[in-house]
Amino acid sequence: MSETFLEDNFGRRIDYLRLSVTDRCDLRCSYCLPKGFRDFGEPDHWLNFEEMTRVVQAFTELGVQRVRLTGGEPLVRRDLPVLAGQLAQLPGLTDLSLSSNCTRMDKLAGPLYEAGVRRLNVSLDSLREEVFARVTGGGKLHKVLRGIEAAQQAGFAPIRINTVVMRGVNDQEIETLLDFCAARGFTLRLIETMPVGSTGRDALEGFVDLQSVKRRLEQRYTLTPDVQPGGGPARYYRVAGSDTRIGLITPLSQHFCDTCNRVRLNAEGTLHLCLGQEHSYPLRDVLRRGAGVEDLKDHLRAAIARKPQRHEFREKPSQVVRFMAMTGG
Repeated sequence: MSETFLEDNFGRRIDYLRLSVTDRCDLRCSYCLPKGFRDFGEPDHWLNFEEMTRVVQAFTELGVQRVRLTGGEPLVRRDLPVLAGQLAQLPGLTDLSLSSNCTRMDKLAGPLYEAGVRRLNVSLDSLREEVFARVTGGGKLHKVLRGIEAAQQAGFAPIRINTVVMRGVNDQEIETLLDFCAARGFTLRLIETMPVGSTGRDALEGFVDLQSVKRRLEQRYTLTPDVQPGGGPARYYRVAGSDTRIGLITPLSQHFCDTCNRVRLNAEGTLHLCLGQEHSYPLRDVLRRGAGVEDLKDHLRAAIARKPQRHEFREKPSQVVRFMAMTGG
């Protein structure tokens, strides 16, 4: 039982942590990492599993109920099911989920599910081999589809397909993706490009306002407002006459900062308090000096007090210089 709750200076309760286990990825999505990028953190600088578990325990004792494992690509972190198993045992943690590109999920779906991970978000921007390869820097679509199938067979539910919509790349593929999800019982979540790092700013050239996409979909489908379990920012709609949901994540066209309930801890132990601001709080040195859970709670309270009211993606698109993989998904 939590002794208190984490609340920022704007009255928002923080109950959701996105925990990045690595900044490395086996793909190079054009909006995330530059082609040929090699300036990753050193593994010795990453938090180890004991340190991660200690931080998450402090969070859960302060009312955080949801943790999502992210990267980079979390499946490239060796022995990830071991960490998942440790986190799943923490009292107060009610929802352990994963974001992945699923290129390695065919081998890890079973162990991760057995460890306690239940929900899955999959990054999938196209169902066309050539487009997928172009967006991901040479990724193989069949590996992702095989991984998604393995996750479904292992029992992951819900499975949500995350698609960054890009004009002239995949914006005319949305109906195809929605049909793909409907046939498998998945949820499709569409995401606007964001100016996070130079790659994110470059991607704004293909920005698509998802409000216009919603109007387009409404010409073919009847969409009714709906909800889905999870702590994320998507606004959900159900396709009438089906169990299919579509979620819209609209950081630029219709921001959701007033309901923000999350922070991100990157692999090197820096707590990022807003995706669109540089406000952060370093925890690695504190952890490596041996800080216990009670001391960590004091640091977390101090960190949350720094959380800004909102991002400034529109006003200051060049403000965030770090790449998405450095922040944690």
